[in-house]
Amino acid sequence: MSDFAIVLTTTDTSESAQRIARALVERKLAACVNIVPLIESVYRWKGVVETAQELLLIIKTSTKRFADVEKAIREVHHYELPECVMVRIEQGSEEYLRWIADGV
Repeated sequence: MSDFAIVLTTTDTSESAQRIARALVERKLAACVNIVPLIESVYRWKGVVETAQELLLIIKTSTKRFADVEKAIREVHHYELPECVMVRIEQGSEEYLRWIADGV
């Protein structure tokens, strides 16, 4: 098992996605953030089923930085409860994982 992770979050505008991505990379909390446009989310919020067009952010970081990534997302994000889930990277190319380590 590696010490690296993908963190996922979503947001509703390109501007918000850019703001979150830049904040994470500039603070060296992420080596890279991919912004995937136009996903459709169906979720329950305050007892009501909602549907929304969103953007998905795929954040490459280390497991040790997760708490800081979560804190930064909460600071920069405008959602009342932003998604922030971590998925461990079990394996990856040594060179790429080293690149992530250098970026965070």
